[in-house]
Amino acid sequence: MCGSSLERRQFLKSASLAASASWLGMTAGLADHHEKKRKMTINLVCGAIGVRANQQQAIDLAAKHGFESVEASASELADLNEDAMQALLGDLKAKDLSWGTSGLSVEFRRDEDTFQKGLKALPKLAAGLQRAGVDRVSTYLMPSHAELTYLQNMKGHATRLREVAKVLKDHGQRLGMEYVGTQGLLTRGKYPFLHTLAETQELIGEIGTGNVGVVLDTWHWWTAGDSAEAIRALKNEEVILVDLNDAPKGVAKEDQQDNRRQLPLATGVIDVKSFLEALLAIGYDGPVRPEPFNQTLNDLDDDSACKASVEAMKKAFALIA
Repeated sequence: MCGSSLERRQFLKSASLAASASWLGMTAGLADHHEKKRKMTINLVCGAIGVRANQQQAIDLAAKHGFESVEASASELADLNEDAMQALLGDLKAKDLSWGTSGLSVEFRRDEDTFQKGLKALPKLAAGLQRAGVDRVSTYLMPSHAELTYLQNMKGHATRLREVAKVLKDHGQRLGMEYVGTQGLLTRGKYPFLHTLAETQELIGEIGTGNVGVVLDTWHWWTAGDSAEAIRALKNEEVILVDLNDAPKGVAKEDQQDNRRQLPLATGVIDVKSFLEALLAIGYDGPVRPEPFNQTLNDLDDDSACKASVEAMKKAFALIA
């Protein structure tokens, strides 16, 4: 009897430990799944889908069609008095929306006078963004130049964008830079310039202000030959903005035209799934905008363009749900 009771107790103890281990494994799996849940937002940038709207109209369209964030207009926000600002922010919150990015107002690609004029105006605009709670600003980099060699262009970009980044940093904002991998633009100027993620990271290092990151675009990621592994090597805070789109079928990569794109998953030419999976893996929590530069989409009325765009985005995000 004694031996049987002891064996029974040992059996029950072993079974209990096994059940506990199984339960812990299940909860750990659930926790892991919860941690990897999508944090990035479907972002409305009206100009990217052929829609014309002011800030309030953009907020209304975003809410109406199921977007989760909306581009911030620095010029409009800077001109709002405190009452108007609070009313706008209250409406944004009531519609369960957040801010995406704001486009950089400073033209750093042209002559020095143009750059200095834009830089002088930046503090007011950055202050308006800060009052509204916008902490991301984005721009793009051209991949070639008619006169400047690679080194000259790199030094010029680092010098000018460092000044821009300092102003933004003073106002709690990060600057995102989008590299352009389209081959036709890379060879358009006499001197090729940076057009990959790795080169963009080198420029970020040269700027050295600590508040500069990248804008990742499926189109440029694909045309540049970058990989999902390269994205997985990034940290969440290094990614400021993401663009999703697809490419036309039947066109060689080197012959693709930058302004002739498709909505995400329209053709399946670009591997959107591995791109998004990599962003999910690093916990990216920022805005993701459709940016197809598509004439058919641009010809639609505003509501139809928003509806088609958000449906394509939700279809893309379903790949990682």
